[in-house]
Amino acid sequence: MSLSLACGDVEGRLNALFNRVQTIQKKTGQFDLLLCVGEFFGTTPEAEAEWQQYKTGAKKAPIHTYILGAAGQDTAKNFPSADGCELAENITYLGRRGVFMGVSGLQIAYVSGREALQEPAPAHCFTSKDLSALVAPLANSSKFRGVDILLTSQWPRGVWNYGNNPEVNTKFCGSGSVANLADKLKPRYHFAALEGAHYERLPYRNHVVLQENAQHVSRFIALATVNNPAKKKYLYAFNIIPMKIMDPSELVKQPQDVTENPYRRPGKDKTETHQTGFSTTEEEEPAHQFFFDMSTKQGGGPRGRGRKRPSDGDGHQQGRRWEGDGRGRDQQGQHKQPRRHPQPPGPCWFCLASPQVEKHLVISIGSHCYLALAKGGLTSRHMLILPIGHYQSVVELSSEVVEEMEKYKSALKSFYKSKGERCVLFERNYRSQHLQLQVVPVPLDRCATEDIKEAFMVQAQEQQMELMEIPEHTDLKQIAPPGTPYFYVELDSGEKLFYRIQKHFPLQFGREVLASEALLNIPTRADWKECKQSREEEEECCRQLRDDFQPYDFAWDD
Repeated sequence: MSLSLACGDVEGRLNALFNRVQTIQKKTGQFDLLLCVGEFFGTTPEAEAEWQQYKTGAKKAPIHTYILGAAGQDTAKNFPSADGCELAENITYLGRRGVFMGVSGLQIAYVSGREALQEPAPAHCFTSKDLSALVAPLANSSKFRGVDILLTSQWPRGVWNYGNNPEVNTKFCGSGSVANLADKLKPRYHFAALEGAHYERLPYRNHVVLQENAQHVSRFIALATVNNPAKKKYLYAFNIIPMKIMDPSELVKQPQDVTENPYRRPGKDKTETHQTGFSTTEEEEPAHQFFFDMSTKQGGGPRGRGRKRPSDGDGHQQGRRWEGDGRGRDQQGQHKQPRRHPQPPGPCWFCLASPQVEKHLVISIGSHCYLALAKGGLTSRHMLILPIGHYQSVVELSSEVVEEMEKYKSALKSFYKSKGERCVLFERNYRSQHLQLQVVPVPLDRCATEDIKEAFMVQAQEQQMELMEIPEHTDLKQIAPPGTPYFYVELDSGEKLFYRIQKHFPLQFGREVLASEALLNIPTRADWKECKQSREEEEECCRQLRDDFQPYDFAWDD
């Protein structure tokens, strides 16, 4: 799932915007990206001075920010070409028009500027050829169902038909070509600006009832100008599961307040469509794409036996939508159902049925998971929670495995508490074949939970990695689809830290942080290979640990 922000016209008020974003992120955790529609740059000396601070690196945007091109002649000078490029650190110009994949697999289509009224078109305007080049590669695919998000600066003309009325002069508002674009691309979210107004249209359907197969609904949201004196909403926060990983039956569920499609009125004047429409059959290559898809795959016997949230079903997760003054409202959502786990492609050291498993390290066996002593552990009570079947990461687990894993977490927390310790859990889904959830106890008198959190944050920054805090209500599989390499930490407070691995990652990072002077102060034990014990020592350690853990072992009760 992608946790995203959308923003209306910035008009050069970069400090006001990014200060607001930072305030929100302190309360709720890091968002994946900020999408800006409308006019991003301003024309005043103050706006130019603010931009220079970001352009020179004196200031840095606190979030990956993607912007549309100029919507007026006066700001066109800020964009070096029609192709997408980075204008400053964390501020990227998307380009004249195109499609890019967000980090979580979201498909985002965009068109910069206003509709051209004459030929040749000015630099800040788009033409019917631009729209045809955008639509054709998508709509000509037999698998095309729509895009997740559409970004335009101009409103689509007539979007208010069948819906609630906006506070704008509809006689002069919007573009017919943008309306046709929205009709063809069927975005689940469509953001626009330029009118200085905030307008959230009721969701509308993309099919004719009883005549066509059910399709997902679309939501149009127009946003006001940053820091506008009327305090109209200019920031919109939303969570969305990418269409490509959603269950089709969930995707097409219709909310109660859904309306007819505003762009398909029976009495619509055909000449309007002809004048503003565009062909999707012209052979024209899309603009050079500046982005790539980050979601691509990288790279003595034990004892025991041999939350769904409200949704309207179309994948819009309950999150918050911020007004200009920061007040929030709920938004809808749904998890994707997990798939069945695969069998290992070859020998696996951690599948319990595998002959490679060092069974003398096993502490407890449940129905779906087992508990084992970590080989070369940081401490004598450093353990692993592992699925019995072959799963590569937490995000691939079936619901019953997740449920039992949570039971083991709870049992271990109680066990460590009795020893005067708090536990830290971490997982590295990178260059690993089988899920290993590391559980490391830290003495209560060594440091506080906040110290552990700070140590992870600081050491990540030192290695040019940005750990983001995940809101407590967020499930890991909402932001890391299967196949995504990541590093994940869970603290005893329930706080969660997440890093999406992009290229290289230090394999011992979790151990290095916990072994550091600020925490356990055992830096020589950061590498497990330096902590190996003989088999006899391991067996004795496990015997003691099984006896100590037995009162907390729910598998023993069963």
